[in-house]
Amino acid sequence: MASVSTSARLNKAVRQQFMSLPQGEKCQVTYIWVDGTGEGLRNKTRTLDAEPTSVEDIPEWNFDGSSTYQAEGSNSDMYLIPVCMFRDPFTLDPNKLVLCEVMKYNYLPAETNHRHSCNKVMEKVREHCLWFGMEQEYTLLGTDGHPFSWPPQGFPAPQGPYYCGVGAKNAYGRDIVECHYKACLYAGVKIYGTNAEVMPSQWEFQVGPCEGIEMGDHLWVARFLLHRVCEDFGVVATLDPKPIKGNWNGAGCHTNVSTKQMREDEGLQYIEKAIDKLAKKHKEHIMVYDPHGGKDNLRRLTGLHETATIDDFSAGVANRGASIRIPRQVGKDKRGYFEDRRPAANCDPYTVTMAIAQTCLIDLKEEEVEVIN
Repeated sequence: MASVSTSARLNKAVRQQFMSLPQGEKCQVTYIWVDGTGEGLRNKTRTLDAEPTSVEDIPEWNFDGSSTYQAEGSNSDMYLIPVCMFRDPFTLDPNKLVLCEVMKYNYLPAETNHRHSCNKVMEKVREHCLWFGMEQEYTLLGTDGHPFSWPPQGFPAPQGPYYCGVGAKNAYGRDIVECHYKACLYAGVKIYGTNAEVMPSQWEFQVGPCEGIEMGDHLWVARFLLHRVCEDFGVVATLDPKPIKGNWNGAGCHTNVSTKQMREDEGLQYIEKAIDKLAKKHKEHIMVYDPHGGKDNLRRLTGLHETATIDDFSAGVANRGASIRIPRQVGKDKRGYFEDRRPAANCDPYTVTMAIAQTCLIDLKEEEVEVIN
């Protein structure tokens, strides 16, 4: 059995005694941001005199960037700019969670603040009413890195009974999944659903549909809630795209895409046009579909385990072994959406959605459009 953290074994009844104390008119606000790895999340909390009614009521704050891989110690102050507010499912109303952009000392975006540039692109394509839905796969581990509920020595039975499975032999960690789902609903995250995945101890939740910049905001907060729930249970949720070597499925973040034209009658032609554009930019997209320029996806996109190979672009109806999948119902209705199956589980949703918007909806020959990097 994988080990759980010592703090998870603390007496929760004692904690609840203090959590139920009144707090007067004061409000706790937890600031959340992406750190210098482009994958990790950080947070800290402050007290406000009253409950904020919107994100505009929450003041800017700062933090030590030298401790988050974002600055040197000699000039370490970084600024937190609140951009999106949620209810706090851990300390409850009136307390809030607030997602922040990170700015450097000169108020330029930090290197891993991809929201800033993504928002500019989304403003340019606003007329297209661009919807996204992202399917976040993740794997539960013990604090020792061993998959949760896997045998201490060896492996569980081969893949087969686990996908959307039920029962103690097939579903590992459902308590965590259901608590995360409830936390997302309470917070106001646009969670769409959840299911057990193909590899045991691997799960998925979906966020969306979200329009434009909202997609990245809600997925990052959903990830924060996942890590926070797992902390209470004493286990770890990893977004590694290939956490277990061998004949086991990897973890992706399949991204569903739809414009207003795609959703209208005969919208399939616009889906096909978008796919043609994506085919021409395959390598550029692979570079931004994980935080390490494609190196993480190299372990996952092998042509096996429901993936296409990383070097080849392909598309097909109901084909989970293709780069782009057109759902069968979409092919039948001739309208709807397409699914980009290439993004890795640890991708930055801002860079993924920005790349898709640029490639599919903006003429990249225009001088004012930023090059994808």
